[in-house]
Amino acid sequence: MIKDYFINQIEAAAEKAVKNNKLGQMSEFAKGTLVVEKPKNPDFGDFAVNVSSLARSAKIAPPMIANAIVAEIEDSDNEYSVIGGFINFRAGKNLLLDAIDEIFKKKENFGRPENINKEKIILEYVSANPTGPFHIGHGRWAAMGSALANLLKFYGHEVYQEFYINDAGSQIQKLGNSLAIRIRQQLGEDVDFPSDEIERKNYYPGDYLIPVAKKYINENSEIIEKVHKDISKIDVKDLSDFAKNEMENLQKALLEHFRVHFDNFYSELTLHQSGKVDECVNKLKASGKIYTKDGADWFKSSDYGDDQDRVIKKADGANTYLTADIAYHIDKLERGFDRMINIWGADHHGYVARVKASIEALGYDPEKLEILLGQLVNLVINGNEVRMGKRKNMVTLDDLIEEVGVDATRFWMCMRSIDNTLDFDIELAKTNSDENPVFYVQYAHARACSILRNAVEDKIDTESGKTIPAPMSKEELSSLVNSYAKETLLPTIDTARKLILKLEEFKSLIKQSAETRQVYTICRYVQELAAEFHSFYNANRVISDDKELMKSRLALVLSVKQVLANALNLLAVSAPERM
Repeated sequence: MIKDYFINQIEAAAEKAVKNNKLGQMSEFAKGTLVVEKPKNPDFGDFAVNVSSLARSAKIAPPMIANAIVAEIEDSDNEYSVIGGFINFRAGKNLLLDAIDEIFKKKENFGRPENINKEKIILEYVSANPTGPFHIGHGRWAAMGSALANLLKFYGHEVYQEFYINDAGSQIQKLGNSLAIRIRQQLGEDVDFPSDEIERKNYYPGDYLIPVAKKYINENSEIIEKVHKDISKIDVKDLSDFAKNEMENLQKALLEHFRVHFDNFYSELTLHQSGKVDECVNKLKASGKIYTKDGADWFKSSDYGDDQDRVIKKADGANTYLTADIAYHIDKLERGFDRMINIWGADHHGYVARVKASIEALGYDPEKLEILLGQLVNLVINGNEVRMGKRKNMVTLDDLIEEVGVDATRFWMCMRSIDNTLDFDIELAKTNSDENPVFYVQYAHARACSILRNAVEDKIDTESGKTIPAPMSKEELSSLVNSYAKETLLPTIDTARKLILKLEEFKSLIKQSAETRQVYTICRYVQELAAEFHSFYNANRVISDDKELMKSRLALVLSVKQVLANALNLLAVSAPERM
């Protein structure tokens, strides 16, 4: 990376200056203490380092420190200058040429780092109850989680994606009871869900169970007749299992359509049946981490940083949600994962400490668990926020995808930091305009493809009807792609500096995004790259009679096309060739 090259030069020169007694009273220079940044005024250079932090130990003014360091740099290819306490850097032609050369050599692997500390990671996200369709909040976790998995894999980690099915609680019986009502309605009974709000919470009154009821009747007509249509005679567990299976299939189909792949769907019910939940509780008891109070079993989570102890078994003998979660996370560790990353809603904030406490209490490293807490999604229509549930046609993730498409939904869901609430502007997401970020980026890729097509296609003169030969042959373009020589870029290097630097930035973007577990940075980057490309295209005629200049600019177009495709692939957003 050009930025890394710059800081390496500065650090090496600083060490040399200290050795030669050129940095005042400084006796030792510590690497990693200086930070590279971009100057606010691009005329100053491509990158800059503020050396003012060294003044305390050097006992001399920052400008003197900066000049002393620059005096020790042996680099004639690039420009260094001093303004106050800043050392500014402008990349020379060789570094810029090397940046494009690397894109041509690595292609779809451009941006992938080498020699990282590879980890085996289990990434858990969405993990919705199998009691109904996904809401749009689930859609945000699905898009961000799958994009994060793509990013971490691209970075070099081994990533296993898991969906934790919450199918062991009372909600499954509620689902069965709700299906029973829908079946009775389909059989002609005048029955409905309770109108009392408290009683109604024991059911799922959504219309989505109506087709499930119809399917149950069609597939189980003999059972229906056998009980003489008295649904109360059918074991509610059978109805619960049927409805749960249908909801799981519905969710899995939508995930596939949404380009989200899970390596495993882990059932909470099977966790209980395996005995692993009781096993964890017994281990905690054996280690003295459990005590009984008011008939309930309490975990001493406050010993490990939680604000209070937590109940893991109620007085009636029923486990709490925490009990299964403890066993589930221990199971992950026992499966050999180096790191666990969970994406949870912000309402789970208080849950983090108690889960980490349980991991530590059972003898594992709690730092192996990372929790990403995400904020909610607000739907915005014509500038107004729409409360969920008030707009019948826009409640579920399926509805949203049908309205704006997979690409727009995925991009919009990913383009804000997980820490911030996302305002999803539905009308804007559907528009083919520069204001719609996903269209703007995809159009940049399509424009690059169009330029490349125009370079090798004959044209028809609309006035004379004569054929105008293509500016270059397909063989010449193929040779440019497959036998690229970095000197090709020389004719346009001076006018393409900003675009080349933005392309090269993709490498540092991948590192930063993977290490901070953020994907919104990729969305921001492709918008910035698209802007630089559009700006370059508007200022520079790519296809021209000057063959060498045209080849040089086409090399840039090919580079933009490749990097945009690489970035969009991480987001699982398509890179169209025509729009």
